[in-house]
Amino acid sequence: MASITLQNLVKKYGDGFPAVNDVSIDIDDGEFIILVGPSGCGKSTLLRMIVGLEDITEGELLIDGERVNDKAPRDRNLAMVFQNYALYPHLTVYENIAFPLRLAKGKHSEEETNKRVQAAAATLELTEHLERKPANLSGGQRQRVAMGRAIVRQADAFLFDEPLSNLDAKLRGQMRSEISQMQRRLGVTSVYVTHDQTEAMTLGDRVAVLKKGILQQIASPRELYEEPTNIFVAGFIGSPSMNFIPGQVENGKLQTVLGELEIPQHKLDKAEGKKIVMVGIRPEFFEDAKLVDEAKKPLGATFTTRLTHTEWLGNEQYGYMDFDPAPEVRDLLNSLAKDLDADELKPQIVVTLDSASRIRAGRDAELWVDTRKVHLFDPETGNSLTRDPEAGAALTQEAIQDRQDEIEAARSEANASGQQAS
Repeated sequence: MASITLQNLVKKYGDGFPAVNDVSIDIDDGEFIILVGPSGCGKSTLLRMIVGLEDITEGELLIDGERVNDKAPRDRNLAMVFQNYALYPHLTVYENIAFPLRLAKGKHSEEETNKRVQAAAATLELTEHLERKPANLSGGQRQRVAMGRAIVRQADAFLFDEPLSNLDAKLRGQMRSEISQMQRRLGVTSVYVTHDQTEAMTLGDRVAVLKKGILQQIASPRELYEEPTNIFVAGFIGSPSMNFIPGQVENGKLQTVLGELEIPQHKLDKAEGKKIVMVGIRPEFFEDAKLVDEAKKPLGATFTTRLTHTEWLGNEQYGYMDFDPAPEVRDLLNSLAKDLDADELKPQIVVTLDSASRIRAGRDAELWVDTRKVHLFDPETGNSLTRDPEAGAALTQEAIQDRQDEIEAARSEANASGQQAS
């Protein structure tokens, strides 16, 4: 295992365009880091720079404090798991897993090779498939074979390049759980590239959000969600996405397309002197006013609206309403859409409702919104006006401590099992 340090990494191609631009990240020994962002943001390029498949134009890459910029991939002792599995179709599962050990000719005895392969197979529940060929395996089993090949190398770190993108939704959920549990058991440093929201939010100790090669924010999933540093991170993290509507401060209140919102004074003060602010409201901040506890109602605002349509999902439902933004707000939404790799961001508000709600499209409905949780953003810079850095840092530190406790518990359990077996 090892720590990985990225110091002001830059990757420029022949045309001078920086695919990765001045990225600095300190990855602790045993930490699970997720690189996420829209297509073309530089996340896969950054991963390939770490493993040595892309040259570093500027900056320093350190593994356990040692500079490795000029080291060949085979000399960095990193194991990469690819999206397409990269298995050898003519070899059995056993030989595919053993391949990295066979490649180091004479370095590993047959007994040691067998011991490592059997241990990896047991970890990944592949023991009964060792004599099969990849063509006879499911997508999830093939991905586990690719992971087994990484495990037997006893590498200092695992690098995952969108490993689950070829799997169906149900299998992705299962494999996500397996990767998470494996990483806890092994406690190995891991860097994982994905464009999938759920993978990013459920797997990592910290998530690094990239936009056009520039690191926007790196923090625990919860900090990214609750304390985003700018409008891009706020819009990218979360599904459905955060709603953005224009707002103006008048007479000590926030005037919006939803009506007059009374928000906490410390947030209102941050909008002082701004002609217009972008108000960020997550869909789950809304509720059917009829289902809100009376004691809770004064903590938010109730307004009347008409939904264009609803979507019932069983455990919850989504409601949609349109609004007509000013030209400058529409321009900001269009700019944000390009950043998020979307065709457009419709001037639309999405609300999450309880599955029991009887609100339907085309009829007047009363909704309640929790005004304590709204975010305010500067429309010119896109930066958050209401982010609390101390509260955010506390959320990330809590997540890191929780994961360390999980790893220690997993190691203790593994040691106890090993002692019983012997």
